Amino acid sequence: MKKLVMGLAAASMLFACKTQKNPQATIEKPVLAQLDLVNVENDKVWVTVDPAEFKTESTIFNIPKTVPGTYSEDNYGKFTESFKAIDYKGNELSFEKINDNSYKIEKAANLDKVMYLVNDSFDWEEEGGVYSMAGTNILKDKNFLLNLHGFVGYFDGMTEKKYQLEIVRPEDLVAGTSLTIASTKNSEEGNSKKDVYNLDRYFEVIDNPIMYSKPDTTSFMVENMQVLLSVYSPNEKHSAQTLKPGMEKMIRAQKEFLGDINSTDKYAILVYLSEGEGDASNYGALEHHTSTVVVMPESMDASSLDKSMTDIVSHEFFHIITPLGIHSNEVHYFDYNDPKMSKHLWLYEGVTEYFANLFQVNQGLIDNKEFYKRMNQKITTSKRFDDTVPFTLMSENILTDEYKDSYYNVYLKGALIGMALDIRLRELSGGNMGILDLMKKLNAKYGKDKPFNDDELIPTIVELTYPEIQNFFDQYVTGETPIPYDEFFAKAGIEEQEQMTEVGFFLKGQQPYITANQETMQIVFRGDTEFNTFLKELGIEGGDVIKRANGEEYNVQNVYELIRKSQEWKEGDDFTMTIVRNEEEMQLKAKVSTPMDTQMTLSEVQNADGDKIELRNAWLKG
Repeated sequence: MKKLVMGLAAASMLFACKTQKNPQATIEKPVLAQLDLVNVENDKVWVTVDPAEFKTESTIFNIPKTVPGTYSEDNYGKFTESFKAIDYKGNELSFEKINDNSYKIEKAANLDKVMYLVNDSFDWEEEGGVYSMAGTNILKDKNFLLNLHGFVGYFDGMTEKKYQLEIVRPEDLVAGTSLTIASTKNSEEGNSKKDVYNLDRYFEVIDNPIMYSKPDTTSFMVENMQVLLSVYSPNEKHSAQTLKPGMEKMIRAQKEFLGDINSTDKYAILVYLSEGEGDASNYGALEHHTSTVVVMPESMDASSLDKSMTDIVSHEFFHIITPLGIHSNEVHYFDYNDPKMSKHLWLYEGVTEYFANLFQVNQGLIDNKEFYKRMNQKITTSKRFDDTVPFTLMSENILTDEYKDSYYNVYLKGALIGMALDIRLRELSGGNMGILDLMKKLNAKYGKDKPFNDDELIPTIVELTYPEIQNFFDQYVTGETPIPYDEFFAKAGIEEQEQMTEVGFFLKGQQPYITANQETMQIVFRGDTEFNTFLKELGIEGGDVIKRANGEEYNVQNVYELIRKSQEWKEGDDFTMTIVRNEEEMQLKAKVSTPMDTQMTLSEVQNADGDKIELRNAWLKG
């Protein structure tokens, strides 16, 4: 890490003195947070946080350890350095660094502000263990991805105070955000401007990401909601205009599906497209109340990117229902440095993921067969986890070593809990009530400003629906009984069959044929699974290490690129893979052919009785 020389602008910020408080003033001053995106050196920016006056002997300043939606301990404070606590005369106060994220400052009554440098996570080795969509980017004069939990901290006891956010930025970069800019002023330095945002509490700071980049934005209206789309594509392979048709089609379908649920009048989609090696390396999205941050590889072709964006962004958009609209005290009063987790990840992530698939079949974006295929893949993959662990127990303890590796299962079994509950509600109501209707009732009872107590949610659901639903939760959510999926599918006239079906070259649904050797960073073919027809024809054996495919080298760091490239392989083309088997390098050759494998598939029963067909139609199309 190169030594940073403090610029003149930063130095002036450091030694400036705050105007003394007017004793006659009755309006409480907000916490002032300032980011300097102009005087950037070595990919670091100065951040200043200026609180109101303290009455206590000492205070603690924190950078978040974890934030809502990530369900992991990421320690964003590790990206900061050169921390300083400054008094009203411009002198530095003594402080104690408690851990990566927290600083204890004595003589708090004399404290004017704190200052520190922030490095971006994209530059760190393996991004510091932070998911890219929850990470940060600092690329001077080109792009600033501001997931603000990585920049702006808070003082103990002050998370409910108002915040004023001031961002000094190059004048040719524009903000992609769902926030309203209160004012924009010319900065004291030339070629820069200052954007000012007013926020009601600290949660709103971290809940509103901002991406500054050269203008590549568009917007569209869906009913009474404005959707903003901001794209950063470093090589201009994709643009807001090329992504707009798919996003508009998707969100129109979602709004139609949701009906009278209306949680926001503005929604922003911030898309960062990564160049790959040396850039953001894991892909997906992170939800917020009125926006989502999406990170995807720029190398994807337009069709593949459009499909992936539909699946990923639709999930994040449905978070406006839960946990953003319906949530517990643990979520509403989130402790960023000592979080207490809710029992109801099945609701927050599971039902959201279920809706992201259900709305597509409901609105005709996919057919019934594709929906069944997706649900069946979730069943298959979820069985890799312990199916007897109560989901509420796992959720409440998701940050512990015992359960943290089970988090992926919230997108699998969590969604399947939502599906089974949906079918059961349709059955009990004669097709008239499903899980979306339940969400509307919960939203009317609670809403974004009225959290529930964790233990009251299930009794409330039973009260709003049917007494029999208590038994559903006792068995399959708080209990240890695996969900008998075949029984639920049978209610809708659907059965499971084994068939040869088309699969991916390296993935069978969500089950991979390959794994990673984290010590050597090699991609290895698994030895505990049957391979698809193409891999068998190629001559792959369990334990083979992939070195090259069609002349290009691959390892764990660019495995996503290998999977993406495989989607472009064409039937009948020559194909060569270089592998290492028993420490010997070998070349395997074959013609590209469609990979097939046996899979359990879900099919609609021929001549199913009328009641089952009616329930199925109510479930998928109601």
